Amino acid sequence: MKILVIGSGGREHAILWALRRTSSEPRDLYCAPGNAGIEQIARCVAIPATDIAKLADFVSSENIDLTFVGPEAPLASGIVDEFERKGLRIVGPSRTAAQLESSKSFAKDFMKRHGIPTAHYRIAKSSAEALEILASGEFGDPAKPVVVKADGLAAGKGVVVAEDREAAEGAVRELTAGELIDPQAAKRIVIEEVLRGTEASLLLFSDGQDYAVMPAARDHKRIGDGDTGPNTGGMGAITDGSILSAPLLSEITTKIVEPTLAGARKESFPFQGVLFIGLMLTQTGPQVLEYNVRFGDPETQAILVRLKTDLSTIFEAIADKRLGEIKVEWSGESSACVVLASAGYPGKYRTGLEIRGLVPSGPGVVEFHAGTARGDSGQWLTSGGRVLGVTGVGEDLEEALNRSYRRIESISWEGMQYRRDIGKFKAE
Repeated sequence: MKILVIGSGGREHAILWALRRTSSEPRDLYCAPGNAGIEQIARCVAIPATDIAKLADFVSSENIDLTFVGPEAPLASGIVDEFERKGLRIVGPSRTAAQLESSKSFAKDFMKRHGIPTAHYRIAKSSAEALEILASGEFGDPAKPVVVKADGLAAGKGVVVAEDREAAEGAVRELTAGELIDPQAAKRIVIEEVLRGTEASLLLFSDGQDYAVMPAARDHKRIGDGDTGPNTGGMGAITDGSILSAPLLSEITTKIVEPTLAGARKESFPFQGVLFIGLMLTQTGPQVLEYNVRFGDPETQAILVRLKTDLSTIFEAIADKRLGEIKVEWSGESSACVVLASAGYPGKYRTGLEIRGLVPSGPGVVEFHAGTARGDSGQWLTSGGRVLGVTGVGEDLEEALNRSYRRIESISWEGMQYRRDIGKFKAE
């Protein structure tokens, strides 16, 4: 069987690693465009993740049996619709369903229509309207925080938790100025109340009708220890039984997961693929912060090391709309992924720095490559902001964390930075 995974980061490395590890039968694995770490386990092809026409041509010419899409951009551009139009098997949501991530206003209105708990919000169609909403008093005391979001995809840079109204007004101007993000992403602005509580992430496989939840995860977005500094794509993630209790998971399933999937069916875009639900566990119950329509990064790295079922079997079941016929099993362990990043990230950073100590790891830990390259002499070099995701598995979270951090002690490059409180700091 030939499987193509689209993408180039640590998430895609983890997906391919899981496809290789969980399968009992031979699999020919491909990745477009991939990275240096992925090249160790799959054939990488130099086609950008957003070049849908070339990807379709490659799948047709190579007789690829199944394609899985990692990043959000090709999903938002309609890669699934195009592949299905050409009779190519692919796992991922349609362009319409992908709006749950690609348009925050679409997602918020969808939640409202289907009674899914989320923060109070308003949608502005211009910066002037956004400023009017902020000045109206609708969001309470101007000295209190408020959330300002660009409507479209903004590579993690489109959400600002402003400390007060003055900061919120500045965020509106900054997002719509076109210097920080693509101005198209900020053609509309979503203003939300700030939710208080503990964050959690629940991911699930869905074939449009049936679904299977994954172990609950918790991400660490800010660059610095104690949850300080600017937001990043994610500096680490954990999975552990303490994140969501059984009663809380049941409540989330009843009030959020099932209404979301039922709402998608009702609106004629049944959700197929991986759905990521970002949650805030408030005193009044769980509420949805956001949807993503694909695996998260670095949540994927922490989650898939616990998968026992053949991942290709899961993907095939989703594509064939028979997910309810298989049992998706996970180990009862805990896991932790700690991201090693370049100096300067999430701002400007250097690349081409030699990575020392990147040799085969011991049991219970694996390094997923996000931004690495090979030098002329075969040495490992940095090639991105987030470089590696060192992921440990253990009987409990402490053991998983210890394995990750012990492995990190032997890896280094100039300016390497990482958080030392992954799994220990819980933002409130």
